[in-house]
Amino acid sequence: MPYYFYGFDWTYVVLVLPCILLSLWASANVNSTFKKYANQYSYRRLTGADAAQRVLSANGVRGVRIERISGNLTDHYDPRTNVIRLSDSVYGSTSTAAIGVACHEAGHAVQYAESYAPIKLRAAIIPITNIGSKLAMPLILIGLLFLGGVGDSLVYLGIACFGLSLVFQLVTLPVEFNASRRAMTAIRESNLLTDEEQQGARKTLTAAALTYVAATAVSLAQLLRLLMMFGGRRRDD
Repeated sequence: MPYYFYGFDWTYVVLVLPCILLSLWASANVNSTFKKYANQYSYRRLTGADAAQRVLSANGVRGVRIERISGNLTDHYDPRTNVIRLSDSVYGSTSTAAIGVACHEAGHAVQYAESYAPIKLRAAIIPITNIGSKLAMPLILIGLLFLGGVGDSLVYLGIACFGLSLVFQLVTLPVEFNASRRAMTAIRESNLLTDEEQQGARKTLTAAALTYVAATAVSLAQLLRLLMMFGGRRRDD
């Protein structure tokens, strides 16, 4: 194939590898940023759980439980059970990093309460994207075993299924950015942190947002690579 040089796949090196390195850096950056501001404690001594509850109350959202969950940065909002789960390093911590993360998860609960369109769309496409991601490579590999129309159709169907993962990532970006924006607005308007302390929460959320940007870049690069390698298969045949 024209994209290999002496067995060397330059499409992976040029397109995918830089994005993977970006993703690894983003993951390391969010951990180091959280660790840094986990040692900056808020003057008002609110815990992450307290801050999340105040965000919910400020937005008139009721009936959402806040629970502790084991692990590090395993925080999430579960819309199926209407529960905000905060990790050990967030739930009872009074750090600016913990408050930022807790308010972000509360922001997701507020999104659902207000029927925020992007998060509803993301929830709706999750089953489809999960199926698509599992079928993508098997369809492509099976398609490569056949010549002509059937093989081509399977390959293109596999690429389309893989493309669903990119759609999911693209829908996720505004959801996460909006939740962080809601978090910082609530922190500021409810005086959960002082002006100086807000910087720690903001930098923690910004670092977390970069992980979603990096994940989107990886999905885009992988899709482009598949299109370059197999998109012109019929012409090559």
